[in-house]
Amino acid sequence: MNRLPLIKNAYLITENNIIKDFGSMENLSADFKGEIIDLQGKLMIPAWIDSHTHLVFAESRAGEFVDKINGLSYEEIANRGGGILNSALKMNEIDEEKLYRQSARLLKEVMIHGTGAIEIKSGYGLSKEGELKMLRVVKRLKQNFNIPIKATFLGAHAVPPAYKNDKQGYIDLLIHELLPAIAREKLADYIDVFCEKGYFTADETDKILEAGAQYGLKPKVHVNQFNSVGGMKIALKHQAISVDHLEVMTEEDFRLLTESETIATALPACSFFIDIPYAPVKEMIQKNIAVALASDFNPGSTPTFNMNFVVSLACIKQKLTPEQAINAATFNAAFALELQDETGSVAVGKKANLLILKDFIKDYKEIPYYFATNPVEKNLLF
Repeated sequence: MNRLPLIKNAYLITENNIIKDFGSMENLSADFKGEIIDLQGKLMIPAWIDSHTHLVFAESRAGEFVDKINGLSYEEIANRGGGILNSALKMNEIDEEKLYRQSARLLKEVMIHGTGAIEIKSGYGLSKEGELKMLRVVKRLKQNFNIPIKATFLGAHAVPPAYKNDKQGYIDLLIHELLPAIAREKLADYIDVFCEKGYFTADETDKILEAGAQYGLKPKVHVNQFNSVGGMKIALKHQAISVDHLEVMTEEDFRLLTESETIATALPACSFFIDIPYAPVKEMIQKNIAVALASDFNPGSTPTFNMNFVVSLACIKQKLTPEQAINAATFNAAFALELQDETGSVAVGKKANLLILKDFIKDYKEIPYYFATNPVEKNLLF
């Protein structure tokens, strides 16, 4: 992660959006025939891979933003009927066509800011109809956009009010009704659980992940955001593709991750927005744990999809070097979505999933340096 290969005065040849060749200009064949795009003075890098988002939602939660300014914590807002339950209420009121249109508009903005592959979770329906609506919208986005999109079923995001006194009944709904319906329509690639105090326990997470495996859904799991409650052990038992958040880590959590091939995904923009500790990614890298960065874009705790800002935060607040942060948001993030053979680096045979940066960026170190800006001139897949 400390090395970021760079070719100055380079050429890159693509055909049908696939990288066919690249290298130093002095090695370019003199008889090359094809359209030439002159990018003199510009940098080109792999597009960002955002492996953890909640992009499909009905409305913003700007009112809760003001509540937070006035001193309420994330947990207090949730206890007043805000948070995830607020988003679920709005989700179940909106029709699918309107939800798709506004989600498509958001995804275009995401791509303008340099994201070239993305994961999108459900979890704001908290009902059979609402969860299926969200996943059907993600399926339509997959069909209509020219970037890799992965869908994650996060029905176990919170317990809806209708099941306040019957949590097991809700888990049964997820396992026995939603999972078969999702499998029939091929709506999800992964399964996720919010394993946290007040949400789902380690034992409940175990049961839900085991049920998902029966339908071929691999785990990508919310763990260790506010507390370490055993979710790490359960996620790794099920060979999770990634464990995400990780703001609170014990020595046992570190040990378990070190012994696994699971990607540790940090979400620094969430820490920034709700003012909680940042995941100790520097220590993870020192322990030879594979680290990725993602936005956690959602209307409550992280209303930003700007992966350029995420990379900056990782450098400024988590003390990653620019090389480490860029690798975490591209190459390692590809593994967090099982896209490592398709994108995440400049390599022959991979998608030409690349960003042309604006003139003011003269060095890749300036990407995190110019924080909270958009250095992207063009996303080649957009």
